[in-house]
Amino acid sequence: MPDIAPKVPAKKLSQYRVTGEIPVPVLINWLSIAAVPLLAFFAFRSLGRGDFITSAPLILFAALMIGNLFIYIVFRHTTFQRRAFIALSTILFTYLALHPVEGGTAIIWFFAYPPIVFYISDARVGVGTCLVGFLGVALLFFSPPAKQLLDLPYSTSFRITMTAVLAFEMVTCYILDRSRRRSKLGLMAMAKEFEYAAKHDALTGLANRREALDQLDAEYERYLRSDRPFSVLLADIDLFKSVNDTYGHHVGDELIVLVADTLREQCRKIDTIARWGGEEYLVLLPETEEDEAVQIANRIREAIAKKAIIVEQHTVHCTASIGVASIKDAESIDKVLQRSDEALYRAKTLGRNRVCAHQDEKTA
Repeated sequence: MPDIAPKVPAKKLSQYRVTGEIPVPVLINWLSIAAVPLLAFFAFRSLGRGDFITSAPLILFAALMIGNLFIYIVFRHTTFQRRAFIALSTILFTYLALHPVEGGTAIIWFFAYPPIVFYISDARVGVGTCLVGFLGVALLFFSPPAKQLLDLPYSTSFRITMTAVLAFEMVTCYILDRSRRRSKLGLMAMAKEFEYAAKHDALTGLANRREALDQLDAEYERYLRSDRPFSVLLADIDLFKSVNDTYGHHVGDELIVLVADTLREQCRKIDTIARWGGEEYLVLLPETEEDEAVQIANRIREAIAKKAIIVEQHTVHCTASIGVASIKDAESIDKVLQRSDEALYRAKTLGRNRVCAHQDEKTA
């Protein structure tokens, strides 16, 4: 049988995250909270030395970080929060490179920039901002205009080493980020396939019994809230055991799939179709009274009766008996299922290939 599990596109997977992964807004909030005391610490050190030109921008950056944090808390605008944080970080690291804070040693904080920007943004933004940052550092260190305009306290060996190590870190961050994203997509695809397998029958691709019960519970809750009716069909392939005994179980499996495909063709998008067990199927019909459910069941029965499979030049026809029950008053789901099962038993007793509604003396 073909693999019926859906292949989940990466674009759709990107909206999910792996359990345990820190959400980007939370990470930005914690980075902001961590940055504020650091900026305040170095600002007060500069104030202690009487360097107001250095301390004022650091205090301003701390205030802007706090402002971005509170804006997110109030408005929950994740895109604005991320872009504002990247912009503030870029300006801050540029300031640390241009202004000799702490005797010029503060420029080493620039190494924190690549991993942060790769983690909190997509790969394209990470590559773009890192390239701009690297070119800025290279021009700052080695361009003649920068040497003439800025009196930076960096030796030639430090500039070469700093530039080389920064390039190495950016390339490493890019490689690790690609690996992280691929692993994340792989884990999410696997989780999506496991979720599908947990809710669907492997042979037919229909919902399995557990998923059908979940859908029944949801529809029952909706019925209790809004008094909107629903009906249940229980369908069973007639004389299925004789097909298995005569032609083998592989032909029986083909017959099960054939009926499942027919149910898909005949049912509505809002209906839930499930393989209830063996050669038995359950169809949940929301917004459906019993009379309409009987009509739908007859349409399904007639469509199944027209189907057949060819086995070694023999035509194996297929029919099904269907029991119908609709929700009444405040009865439980178990009671609805019991009544549909009793109706199915009557359909079998009365000669198969027919539809019976519970407590209806006439066959439909």
